[in-house]
Amino acid sequence: MQEIRFRLSLTAAEFLAFYQGAAREVVTKALDGRTLRFPAAVLRPHVLHNGVQGVFALHYDDQNKFTELVRISD
Repeated sequence: MQEIRFRLSLTAAEFLAFYQGAAREVVTKALDGRTLRFPAAVLRPHVLHNGVQGVFALHYDDQNKFTELVRISD
């Protein structure tokens, strides 16, 4: 299993655009500088009253398919 770590800070209002379908993907920079693009739906388990905040590890398999998203710190 491979992983990419990134920091994300989305307010509840910003995440609402993803939830309502106005945006389907999140594009952000990984901590190592790579550009990362993934479906917004994988963030749903991590949404709190203030949005989505923290450092995350996105895990993927050898075929570059998403396997899980883990919050590693706030």
